[in-house]
Amino acid sequence: MNPAEPLLFQPLALRGLTLANRIVISPMCQHAAERGHATPWHLVHLGKFALGGAGLILTESTAVDPRGRIGTADLGLWKDSQVAPLKAVVDFVHANGGAIGVQLAHAGRKSGSQPLWEGGAALSDETLAQDAEPWQRLGPSALAAGPGWSAPAALDALGIEDVIRRFVDATLRAEQAGFDVVELHFGHGYLVASFLSPHSNQRDDAWGGSLQGRMKLALDIAARVRAAWPAHKPLFCRLSAVDGSIDGWSLDDSVLLSRELKRLGVDVIDCSSGGLTEETKALPVPRGLGFQVPFSEAIRRDADVATMAVGMIVDAPQAEAVLQAGRADLVALGREALFDPYWAHHAAASLGIDPNYQRWPVRHGVWLAKRAPGLARARARAAEESLSLDHSNQGVHG
Repeated sequence: MNPAEPLLFQPLALRGLTLANRIVISPMCQHAAERGHATPWHLVHLGKFALGGAGLILTESTAVDPRGRIGTADLGLWKDSQVAPLKAVVDFVHANGGAIGVQLAHAGRKSGSQPLWEGGAALSDETLAQDAEPWQRLGPSALAAGPGWSAPAALDALGIEDVIRRFVDATLRAEQAGFDVVELHFGHGYLVASFLSPHSNQRDDAWGGSLQGRMKLALDIAARVRAAWPAHKPLFCRLSAVDGSIDGWSLDDSVLLSRELKRLGVDVIDCSSGGLTEETKALPVPRGLGFQVPFSEAIRRDADVATMAVGMIVDAPQAEAVLQAGRADLVALGREALFDPYWAHHAAASLGIDPNYQRWPVRHGVWLAKRAPGLARARARAAEESLSLDHSNQGVHG
């Protein structure tokens, strides 16, 4: 570590993985897979962030079960043939100095929806029945996610064991693909989140009722995945720190769950929010800059676990301030990275490091370094000419 460098660019060791910096590309649904298989779109989409200098890149939500896809063209790791296309992406990221993780998920009662650019509405049962892959909305109780959604089938004990096994099997495939990190998606109203909330989980057995009962599925999945995932590789978990509903899953609940997840071997809590149902707008989280950072700060402090902050983190000084204040260990970018895939390199420049483009891919950096002196001279000359023109105009109009 070089204490003279900004914390944003200090390496971070997580088990046997050392990230080059604290910048993470957040999972972003692309709906570009073919029968769950990665395509050239994913190679370019994820690969460009490795060229852009991010320390860790996370795939979009990757289904452990075809019944648990968010949309028809989601990535998957529910069968062996899906490993090789993802391994090609992993290999490219590694060859360009990055680390990459896979976010494993089951959408549960929110399975089956349109891409956002088509409206994002729930798919009808008739549409689901016509798909080439099997669909079935599943949940803790037979309660629909909101208007327009069909009620899920309530999982029994055998069904719950099947879900856990699918997370484990997908984890084993993630290791075959060479991923550095597995992130478990326990937020946004998807299957595990629906077990956590008292609004969607109305069971009275071992997986419901009390807070401990509602946390059981999350803890069982985490324990089994941790046992299957190599001990030297870190395990992340994304939570909705608050689920957005009145009297629903709270920040205090997330702190308690995070303590238990840490005890089971989860290394980083990825702190998001909301998503339980279409009706969670009753208790919104105001979406200002860094609006979810307070959740990361509270969980980091009160659960004594490493956290990742996400949500409208847009520039390097803001990200650096979050880290310097001890509010997170990592910062994640989603839409801001879409706007600027080279955000990490530009952040380094804005914080006054890497003036010679040494952090850039060599095939890019050498040309940028060659251009820099001439560009500086041209800008200085343009500024002088503009100033001279201003003085001339003042003389004319004086």
